[in-house]
Amino acid sequence: MSNTSDWNEDKETTTANIDDLGFIKSVDASDMLGLVLAMPEHIKRGIETGKKVKLPEGRKIQNILVTGLGGSAIGGDVLRCFLSKRCSVPIAVNRNYHIPAYVGENTLVFAISYSGGTEETLSACKEALEKKALVIAVTSGGKIKELVSKAGGIVVEVPGGFPPRAALGHLFFPLALIVSRLGLAEIAGSELEETVKVLVKLRENFKPEVTVAENLAKQLANKLFAKAVIVYGSADFTEVVANRWKCQLAENSKVFAMHSVIPEMNHNEIVGWDLLRKVLRKFAVIFIRDKQDEPKVQKRMDITKAMLGKRANWAGEVNSIGESPLARLFSLIYLGDFTSVYLSLLYGIDPTPIEAINHFKEELAK
Repeated sequence: MSNTSDWNEDKETTTANIDDLGFIKSVDASDMLGLVLAMPEHIKRGIETGKKVKLPEGRKIQNILVTGLGGSAIGGDVLRCFLSKRCSVPIAVNRNYHIPAYVGENTLVFAISYSGGTEETLSACKEALEKKALVIAVTSGGKIKELVSKAGGIVVEVPGGFPPRAALGHLFFPLALIVSRLGLAEIAGSELEETVKVLVKLRENFKPEVTVAENLAKQLANKLFAKAVIVYGSADFTEVVANRWKCQLAENSKVFAMHSVIPEMNHNEIVGWDLLRKVLRKFAVIFIRDKQDEPKVQKRMDITKAMLGKRANWAGEVNSIGESPLARLFSLIYLGDFTSVYLSLLYGIDPTPIEAINHFKEELAK
């Protein structure tokens, strides 16, 4: 069920040297780190893909639904948070077999299945086609490509061969370009260019050749080692980053992680830190910060961090860099991706295999 021999035992210490390039290569056998390093190039290609999609003219769009699961759905969350203050129509993300009742002829539905065979997405996509929505499939091929093509929808085909969680550049940027080209939200070319530039700069800071002493991603991995993790973001913006960190920590690092949102957690979840002190001392807490966060949210994060820091094993924060909202979001996402891979290496685990998910699918198919 797991790719470690001691999966059911607590691992409190490590002898792993994540500054040793030979060690990294031997453990990261499937080269997840290489895929993380390639994200700027994936983004460039995703932008070009979005520019080339042939779109219908004169179609009135009143709402957008992104339907998908896992690494295929996170691009929808990025789209929703990135465009929350600038898109002229509402954006929702659906992670289910069925679509909301409001979906109709004036709905733009992005059906995202990187593999092309995700059963929930196929089911939701069929319903969207039946309701005459404008369906755009984003996939590397498979059943969903055939389904949407046969129904006269639009297929955006992206490069295959990656774990879906490593294909965010290919899966998100076509969505953003399509929404912009349809006139639903303005996205400047300079914002796209800055995002690539910021990630290229961060890659130089986080690459494996940079030692722990100078590498923030490696330092964070050390802080998170042998702990469960909770990641907090701000509503409608960095909440998607917190979710992405949770998913990457779970899939790449194989650790228990959760995410939550401020200010909502201040109205309920914060009380849950009163008891079970011995359990909570096994937790690390990370606050995702952005310079444009609502000032009241910034104050809430300060207070929450101070409170939880007395109860958790470790409480820290990471800050976005860049000027545009898109660059700032992806600067935080990129740091989380690197951190999750380095954390897996501290455990001596190949970050790519997801045996628990594969086992679940096998059981589901019986």
